Amino acid sequence: PTSAVVSVVPQPGRFRYTLDNDVLTTEQRQFYEDNGYLLIKKLVSDEDIERFRKEFVRICKREVKIPGAMIMKNEVLRSQYGQSEKVVNKVQDFQEDKELFRYCTLPEVLRYVECFTGPNIMAMHTMLINKLPDSDKQTFLHPMHQDLHYFPFRPADLIVCSWTAMERADQDNGCLVVRPGTHKEPLKPHDYPKWEGKTNKLFHGLVDEDEKIPKVHLVMEKGDTVFFHPLLIHGSGINKTSGFRKSISCHFASSECYYIDVKNTTQEHLEKELVDMFHKKYDVTSVELKDIWNFRARLVQGERINL
Repeated sequence: PTSAVVSVVPQPGRFRYTLDNDVLTTEQRQFYEDNGYLLIKKLVSDEDIERFRKEFVRICKREVKIPGAMIMKNEVLRSQYGQSEKVVNKVQDFQEDKELFRYCTLPEVLRYVECFTGPNIMAMHTMLINKLPDSDKQTFLHPMHQDLHYFPFRPADLIVCSWTAMERADQDNGCLVVRPGTHKEPLKPHDYPKWEGKTNKLFHGLVDEDEKIPKVHLVMEKGDTVFFHPLLIHGSGINKTSGFRKSISCHFASSECYYIDVKNTTQEHLEKELVDMFHKKYDVTSVELKDIWNFRARLVQGERINL
C-alpha cells in the first residue's frame, strides 16, 4: 500500500473514527467524527505538569542527557542565554527519558487513547514543545500540516495524537490552530514553506492549502488535552508574549498498524531527509524509515503485534 491510500477501519453503524467504548459520550464521539479532534478539560494534573517542566529545565541545563533525543535550539540566542530554557524550543523523541515518558503511560491519557486505537497501544512519537517568544521573522510558526505526512504506518484511523497544554495556550502565545473536518481528506503534498527567515528542520507544511475551510484556535488551560486524527490539518501561530508556551505530546498507534513503503509517494522526500539526518547523527550506513520508527516505538499497553 502507498501513502496515498488511507485505510478505512470498518465500523458497524455510524462511527468510523472511534471504537466502541464506555469512556466517550455519544456526543463526544460524534464531535470527533465530524471535526477530527476532541478537547478534554483538566485531564493531566498540575503535579504531573510541574514534574515535566522541571525535567525539561534539567535537560536544557544539560543535567540530563537523553539517548536518541533531538534537542532543537535557537542557535542565535545561545550566545546570549547559554544553556537554558530560553534557547531550547523542542525536545523530540524523549522515549528514553523515564520522567518525561511517564506522560505516555498516564492511565488518564491511555483511557482516552484506547477509544481511538483499541487496547494494544504503541507510543510512536514524543515531543515537548517550548514555543519561544518570537520576532517578526516567525521562526517558530509551525505551518499548517497533517501529521500523517511524517508516519510510514497505517491505517490512519488507528493513530491519534494526545497534546497537553502545560500552561494556558491562546492566540497571543501561539496556540494550536485546526481546520475542523479535514481529517476526512486524503494526505496532501507537504514541503518547506516559502516564507522569509529561517524555517526549522522538518517543519514541513501543506504545499497548497484551502483557505476557505475555517480555522479554529484551540484556547486551552493548563492540563487540558486535545486528541486529534493524523490527517487533521493543524499548525500553530507565533508566540507574541515574553513567556514560553509549553506543551507535551505523544502520537499513539495501535500495535496492529503496519509499516508501508513510501517510495514513489508524496512522503518519499521526507524519508530521504530523515535517513540523511540519521546517517549523520549515528554514523550508520544502511537505515530505512521503518528502522527509525522501530527505534522510537514503545509498547505502553497490551501486546506488541506489528509495529
